[in-house]
Amino acid sequence: MITITEVLALDIRFPTSKDLDGSDAVNTDPDYSAAYVILKTNREGLEGHGLTFTTGRGNEICVTAIRSLSYLVKGRTLESITSNYSAFWASLTRGDSQLRWLGPEKGVIHLAAAALVNATWDLYAKSENKPLWKLLYDLTPEQVLSCLDFTYLTDEISPEEALAILIKAQEGKEKRLAYLEENGFPAYTTSAGWLGYSDEKLRRLCREAVAEGWKYLKMKVGSDPSNDQHRAAIIREETGPDMKLMMDANQKWEVDEAIRCMKALSRFDPWWIEEPTSPDDIAGHKKIKDAIFPIGVATGEHVHNRVMFKQFLAGGAMDFCQVDVCRLAGINETLMVMILAAKHGIPVCPHAGGVGLCEYVQHLSMFDFMGISGQIENRILEYVDHLHEHFIDPVVIRQGAYRLPARPGCSIEMKEESLREYEFSGQ
Repeated sequence: MITITEVLALDIRFPTSKDLDGSDAVNTDPDYSAAYVILKTNREGLEGHGLTFTTGRGNEICVTAIRSLSYLVKGRTLESITSNYSAFWASLTRGDSQLRWLGPEKGVIHLAAAALVNATWDLYAKSENKPLWKLLYDLTPEQVLSCLDFTYLTDEISPEEALAILIKAQEGKEKRLAYLEENGFPAYTTSAGWLGYSDEKLRRLCREAVAEGWKYLKMKVGSDPSNDQHRAAIIREETGPDMKLMMDANQKWEVDEAIRCMKALSRFDPWWIEEPTSPDDIAGHKKIKDAIFPIGVATGEHVHNRVMFKQFLAGGAMDFCQVDVCRLAGINETLMVMILAAKHGIPVCPHAGGVGLCEYVQHLSMFDFMGISGQIENRILEYVDHLHEHFIDPVVIRQGAYRLPARPGCSIEMKEESLREYEFSGQ
């Protein structure tokens, strides 16, 4: 039996604000950070690693929340977790009623649960000597179903409906794996489009993106409308009309303002506008979506649980579903949302603009294609070229596509020297 003997929580912060990497209309000075978990076990050399992403100050609050929840994990056997994963997930998200009060099922407690849940998946995959995508690929539909929590969802989707989606995806699964082995999973780059970059740097990065074979590029908008148009013009000059261009307002606008700004930006042929207004405003997203068609609306990186996604999807308020595997309470809830999206025919394009998020979600997007939706059309995965050098198994991108990871686990384990160097001292 593999037993979790110790739960470590570390405050890891990278000073990305110095070069304005990650900057946008709302997050003007982010320091990409991780509340980082290590699950020690009774088996020599076998550990589970996980993290939840923040942008600096407040990371210590996530670390404290992880420590508060850790008693629900320490002492558990891996088999007791994986044999009934949905029950384990529920124990972390609502098993302690006093901690649940701090959410419920949202906010810092949910972020902390994500780090712990994902660390157990890393441990599970390593124990099976498989990368996460292969572990999920090899599970039966019934085993995947046993990982899902349907609480508050049964009016929208039943376990029987979810199982039918998973069973249908078994057809042609091997061909889809062969496709990924040959072509990889399509990606888009955000690395060229941060709001704080100069015109010269923007031009240079756009030229590099074209040379590297990128077909999709995302820019940040939401500052001054004239500046947004100026930067969009530069991008189109450098990339030409064939590159798919997405825009991201990071929640900056009022609803009517978003409609007005996107109509003005429509001449640059944007494929979608991301987070045009408050991430909680379902009615506002629907109004924007109806008003700016054929430009799509993408959102989800700050949608905090499956119940909110249920309403966005059932209400027709999004064209692209951008799950965040750390904003949701980890892999189990992310799989549930992917199944909901598949029911509604909405492509899942996960958020990956943060430390470790690319490493995480490559596995889940690949499994969505192979084992849930069975679709790759209009599905692209975000890529940012930041901080991958700190990971033992960093993502591999070739010609604008993610390549299948081969190393066991979730690709999320950081190098020991990086953990030592960037652990926050409190100063």
